[in-house]
Amino acid sequence: EAEGALRNYQEQLEKVFRETREAAENIDETIEPASEVEQRGEVTLAPQTPERDVVTAITRETVDRVVQTQLQLPDGFTVHPRLAPQLQRRAQMVQDDTIDWAMGETLAIGSVLSDGISVRLAGQDSRRGTFGQRHMVIIDRKTGWAYKPLKRCYEKGAKLYVYDSPLSEFAAMGFEYGYSVARPEALVMWEAQFGDFANGAQTIIDEFLAPGEQKWGQQSGLVLLLPHGHEGQGPDHSSARIERFLQLCAQDNMTIANLTTPANYFHLLRWQALSPVRRPLVVFTPKSMLRLKASASATTDFTSGHFNPVYPDTDDSLTADGVRRVLLCSGKVYYDLLKYREETGQTDTAIVRVERLYPLPTNETFRAIAKYVQAELRWVQEEPANQGAWPFMGLALTEALGQPIRPVSRPASSAPATGSAHAHDYEQRALVERAFTAG
Repeated sequence: EAEGALRNYQEQLEKVFRETREAAENIDETIEPASEVEQRGEVTLAPQTPERDVVTAITRETVDRVVQTQLQLPDGFTVHPRLAPQLQRRAQMVQDDTIDWAMGETLAIGSVLSDGISVRLAGQDSRRGTFGQRHMVIIDRKTGWAYKPLKRCYEKGAKLYVYDSPLSEFAAMGFEYGYSVARPEALVMWEAQFGDFANGAQTIIDEFLAPGEQKWGQQSGLVLLLPHGHEGQGPDHSSARIERFLQLCAQDNMTIANLTTPANYFHLLRWQALSPVRRPLVVFTPKSMLRLKASASATTDFTSGHFNPVYPDTDDSLTADGVRRVLLCSGKVYYDLLKYREETGQTDTAIVRVERLYPLPTNETFRAIAKYVQAELRWVQEEPANQGAWPFMGLALTEALGQPIRPVSRPASSAPATGSAHAHDYEQRALVERAFTAG
């Protein structure tokens, strides 16, 4: 049986090889000669679709429809008593304008299904969610029935596929990449249990995800969801290696994001599903921030607006003349900085969130800092100086804005993070304090 399967596989390869050669022999000779740029092998990728050009907001009726899928389970279905309250709270979140990360993702996927677009999510413990936050598939505790609540959002033939993949990143991510190429109309996502685990698929990222369109004209809309954040969990559960992805960015080939609100994540996923230009998307998703009350989004943030590459500081106590420093940052560290500013009552420091790291949001960043003409710019990150976004931002953003940016980070390190939770807490406090220190 195994030998027969191998022969079949080899025959399929030979069949495709013959078809490829025959296609090459039948090329229309009347095609105009390639341009001088094409002859040199220089491929220019089409620019990505601007976030404002894609309608990603949804109606309140769609919000309510998705909420009902979490509440109205099939007759006779026995949900685990610890899970039932979590599902009930999702309805309360909408009423209280405190929608968290998991519910924001649920609204994104449910609404995409309602738009008639199939969604595929595969990863390591993705059905439940590594941090017990997602519950895209729930299990009847008596019968073992695996049920997908969002199947009630199916429209126009769209379906939701959710799988727990093995800890074999090269194979799993490679399969999802191929699936995204074969089904460009679907929203295809692969999630790592922790962002570091994507290391096991570095060949897929380097050889296919980043350069695939320039090398072969092969478009992929694959989404990588990589949990990232320094929270004292040690060097193997802290960093999704932002610096490696940014090093691969050029020619508008990918979208790289490190977000701070569930609503922005929602709009970004819908933009990825609805945009006519297919490019890979890498999202550095949160861990502790999944349930951080300060990061919750209002319901109106989902029924209006669009993806925001940059969030300016909206604190009314800040004045253009009074601000002496502007802290540029992305991801979880924003809330550490915000908390410190509130505790110390400082009014001379503005905090600007760069949500999309690539393509570099130059215009949006410039508009966010333009009024602070007397201010020093600082890039604040919790990663070591030789890691995270700084190696990229220190070059690209400094050049784009035409003014120097001072880094605030952990010292350069060969490991992503310390293995001591106590040392982590000390480093994090010192880092945040240093961001607000003069000089």
